[in-house]
Amino acid sequence: MLAMAETSTLGELASLVGGRLEGDPSLPIRGVAALGIAGPDQIALLAASRYRPDVPGSRAGALLVSTDLAAALQDGRPRVIVADPHAALIPLLARFHPAAPARAGIHPTAVLGRGVRLGSDVEVGAYVVLGEGAEVGDRARIGANSVVGRGCRVGADSLLHPQVTLYSGAVIGARVILHSGARIGSDGFGYAASSAGHAKIPQVGGCIIEDDVEIGANSCVDRGSIGDTVIGRGSKLDNLVHVAHNVRIGPHCVLTALVGIAGSTTVGTGVAFGGQSGAIGHLTIGDGAKVAAKSAIFQDVAPGTTVMGIPASDQGPMRRAFALFPRLPELFRRLRALEGRPGAREGLPPDEDEGGA
Repeated sequence: MLAMAETSTLGELASLVGGRLEGDPSLPIRGVAALGIAGPDQIALLAASRYRPDVPGSRAGALLVSTDLAAALQDGRPRVIVADPHAALIPLLARFHPAAPARAGIHPTAVLGRGVRLGSDVEVGAYVVLGEGAEVGDRARIGANSVVGRGCRVGADSLLHPQVTLYSGAVIGARVILHSGARIGSDGFGYAASSAGHAKIPQVGGCIIEDDVEIGANSCVDRGSIGDTVIGRGSKLDNLVHVAHNVRIGPHCVLTALVGIAGSTTVGTGVAFGGQSGAIGHLTIGDGAKVAAKSAIFQDVAPGTTVMGIPASDQGPMRRAFALFPRLPELFRRLRALEGRPGAREGLPPDEDEGGA
């Protein structure tokens, strides 16, 4: 559990998030919790109408609720009304769960190579290895057992959680967060096939993570084969994401868990990938495109398009196709009957009520 701050009043919290208060401003609040588990000294989030039936049974002392839901909510307890409850959660959680303060200094077990340069107030944890010529910016924190390779650069205020590895030459911008197990700048998957087997093509390009990027646990971003692999500023990668060599991801993209992007694909600005989706190599995915979960992209995607399915296509026709899929056996039988052919079930597996498996 994260450490919690002292009690605040509901009025203080309403001011903190710029919300409209309805109820006692002096009500003491000690934390934020979900509707189902919140107690009388906690404020609970109500951001979606699907959770409204849970409100009467909740023990929460107050509600953080959207403007739309507040108007129809028949509940007399105090509330803080905001346009976007999820955005309001950010300062609330920071109030009740403040980040642990940085402890500037170098742990005695850390190993620093020749020519390492450290900015001011840098924290270097236990058993960290900083390779020759590595640079770490002001107030950056390098977690235990992490490796920052030869010639790497880590920007100011960045955080490398324990057991992060930066291969040689990787460049990390400012305010970047890398979670445990992230591997940045590993070799791309490049081989030349011949009768003698697969000869490894040296991967000599760079790997650049721009400012304000966050990369989840056990994710991998390969270095370029010749050019650079780039993750654009403000982009967020979930756990277990793989970005292959020479991929260029634009600013403010979101890649959720288990996404895979094959080599040399270009992803525009503000693109969103759902879980377990992916793209083959050498494609262009336009600005603002959205890729539904478990979709596989085999061709370029136009800007602003939402695609889904395997192979991924425009969501409109694909949604209609998915809706029809359960009815295919029935439609097939009707088609055969209209054609006047005997054996309308020909080509279909037996139904369970006919003894089939």
